[in-house]
Amino acid sequence: MMRKMMIVLVVLAFACSALFLMTSCAKKQVSMGGPEKKPPVVVAPPPGDTDAYRRAEAERQARLAALARSEQIRGEIRAFEAENIQFDFDKSELKPEARAILVKKAEWLRNNPEFSVRVEGHCDERGTNEYNLALGERRANSAWKFLNALGISGSRMTTISYGEERPADPRHNETAWSKNRRDEFKLIR
Repeated sequence: MMRKMMIVLVVLAFACSALFLMTSCAKKQVSMGGPEKKPPVVVAPPPGDTDAYRRAEAERQARLAALARSEQIRGEIRAFEAENIQFDFDKSELKPEARAILVKKAEWLRNNPEFSVRVEGHCDERGTNEYNLALGERRANSAWKFLNALGISGSRMTTISYGEERPADPRHNETAWSKNRRDEFKLIR
């Protein structure tokens, strides 16, 4: 019994030593020319299993396409939400530039029916809180009505007024006030 135990320990010690020597003697290649580009590995389908390989490859391609689409949609969402419409002082009527932006937003919403939009009305700091909340609501409703007239269902849109509470520019001058008289658009999935 003791002899078997010694043999097992010697064999185990020998195996561990050999493993240690193999890994410690390996040399790491140092490249001075920057990262190497490895050619893509093409795996040939196993013989007789081409249908399974084709299905697996089709699934892989579908996953890659979905990933590319999700990257693309994230960029589109950022662009959609970054483009606001502006209003004149104490007005809620849409300017021609605002109408052009809303036409683009309506087209995007038609092409992406899985999204809804929240129209957020904002004002500058001049006027009372109550007046600015009402004006922000009228501004949001102007955009809502225009998008609805362009075929976007009312069930896919909501409005909210923040009045003067969320300024885009906190300064107290005409440049800042003109930035704050706006509608913002937030997508909801």
